[in-house]
Amino acid sequence: MLFLQILLLCSVVSSIGFKKFIYFITYGYGFSIAASGVFLLITQKNLTVEEIILGILYIAYGLRLGLFLLIRNIRSTYLTKMKGQFKKHEDFKLSAVIIIWVFCAILYSCQVSPLIFRILSPEKDKLLLYIGVIISLIGLYIEQEADNQKSKAKKDNPNRFVDTGLYRFCRCPNYFGEIIFWTGSFIGGMKIYHGFFQWFLALLGYIGIIYIMFSGARRIEINHNKNYGKDPQYKEYAKKTPILIPFLPIYSVERFEWLRG
Repeated sequence: MLFLQILLLCSVVSSIGFKKFIYFITYGYGFSIAASGVFLLITQKNLTVEEIILGILYIAYGLRLGLFLLIRNIRSTYLTKMKGQFKKHEDFKLSAVIIIWVFCAILYSCQVSPLIFRILSPEKDKLLLYIGVIISLIGLYIEQEADNQKSKAKKDNPNRFVDTGLYRFCRCPNYFGEIIFWTGSFIGGMKIYHGFFQWFLALLGYIGIIYIMFSGARRIEINHNKNYGKDPQYKEYAKKTPILIPFLPIYSVERFEWLRG
């Protein structure tokens, strides 16, 4: 029942995507996660300190992402420019748009399911949760710092690709930070998942966000190849710097059509 309530909440929040398709995976995403954390903290009684910490983490993550995108779009019309990289409502039948909306709501609900299942579970394991919280905090820091570094670099030189700071280790460190955040969330609930249903939903949320991050990295790679593909410095940078996971020698995902977002 609690999962269905979160699913309904995410459906309402992510419905902003009916205004503009890109909002399903930007504002709808960030604010769905934040709203889920707020809802669980407000409506659930007798929460443990650990559960409150995890809820606050979801709120911080969602608000950071949603507000960052909102402020960036106001200042630079970033999302407006980004629209050309995504299909528009006109490219889909209404039924297809509804399917995407439902998929997003389910995915976002699955991502916060570790806290849902923890609240419902009679077991209150702490060790893995604290390990997961630490991992998630590291991921949140990486994501925030990567966004800050890119914003500063683009302000100083808007026509050049970013290869400084965290971007020395991979070309999409903000996406890497997001993977780390949700890895911590998933690990934090591993001892309290019970039965196929809970494991399936938790894994669906975790694997789903990893797929989306690789899909996003592919989209950025294609865009960068168009903008900087003739720049010898960029070619050398892309050749030696992993696309998403530092030290993992995956330098390109452009050819993987199944990652199309």
